[in-house]
Amino acid sequence: MTAGSTRATGDAIQSLIEEKFENILGELGGEYSANFARRAMADLAFKDKHKNYYVVDVKTHREETAFNMPNLISVERLARFYEDDANFFVVLMVKYAVIDIKVTVKKVYFVPIEYLGWDCLTLGALGWGQIQVANSNNLTVNDKNTRRSWMLELCDNVLQFYPREIVKIGKRITKFEHVREFWLAKKDI
Repeated sequence: MTAGSTRATGDAIQSLIEEKFENILGELGGEYSANFARRAMADLAFKDKHKNYYVVDVKTHREETAFNMPNLISVERLARFYEDDANFFVVLMVKYAVIDIKVTVKKVYFVPIEYLGWDCLTLGALGWGQIQVANSNNLTVNDKNTRRSWMLELCDNVLQFYPREIVKIGKRITKFEHVREFWLAKKDI
């Protein structure tokens, strides 16, 4: 049963959005695609009448769960993508509840990433660094943010994040130098 599985419900909601989104856009949208590889930064994408390009990352959040921390996009990938002012990385977050077997959509966010406050975002140690929602239960949206100010804040966060990662890597190197010494001292059996 789909409603009993958070993953299956989320996948079903995402599939429905991908299937119907072009119709939702109507005359507002131009070129539309929902055919992306699993590791692509988009679940769907479209151009508007002004030739702006919107890459949409669909996220679902079951409200009954205590904690979710979804990955959004690599800091390096977003930095490259945002070199073009006509590009927009948009988060479409669908919050829902399941009662018995009924799924009810509670809230939908459709916002460019730069409208999400850094109080609800964090950076994860994957590749160059991954922008993550710190907890899907607590999203903050500020549509007064400018892309420039948000990207400068991203840079500040990344420049604080990397030195902490260097310290962690230094500790890991030391740990495995000790592990190696332990195994060098052992006899083959």
